Amino acid sequence: MDVTTWYLEQTSPSDLRPGRTPALPAEIVRAEVPSPEFGRFLYTAVGGDWQWTNRLPWTWKQWKDWLDRPGVENWVAWTRGTPAGYAELVARDGGAVEIASFGLLPYAMGQGLGGWLLGEAAARAWDIASRWPGLEPTRRVWLHTCSLDGPAALANYRARGFRVYDEKLNEPGDEDEGETPGPWRGAGPRT
Repeated sequence: MDVTTWYLEQTSPSDLRPGRTPALPAEIVRAEVPSPEFGRFLYTAVGGDWQWTNRLPWTWKQWKDWLDRPGVENWVAWTRGTPAGYAELVARDGGAVEIASFGLLPYAMGQGLGGWLLGEAAARAWDIASRWPGLEPTRRVWLHTCSLDGPAALANYRARGFRVYDEKLNEPGDEDEGETPGPWRGAGPRT
């Protein structure tokens, strides 16, 4: 199976088009304590159905080291006390901030949370230097998505003002095309 990867960016805060505030009670909070357990939970709960497998072999220490880096932030959407999704921001050299991970837990999809969370995450990417002394001001916010991601992903990024600046078609075998692991082995309704 061929997999298309799109690279998208904003080059000015004025590019950002915020999403609508969802009708259901929700809030977005930065996870300020670097918690490997929570980081891995978010990664697997959101990405388990979308081929997010790169970090699955990480040890607790690898997660801790990653989350302890200056300029790495996880912004978590909550609804009625339950995590609904998250965005991971990673400050890079040259004033670039990557939205390295973004998505919703399965139960939260289709409720108007995705556009709102992405808009807030992009806004936090634009002001990340105000929270991390020594970081360069943001000059560019970027991310990538692929044809293995959720069906609404690319449209949501474009609706929030991200523009495609590169597109690549991977040859079969370049991407992990194995069975999606889900949030954890055996997860799902029992019959």
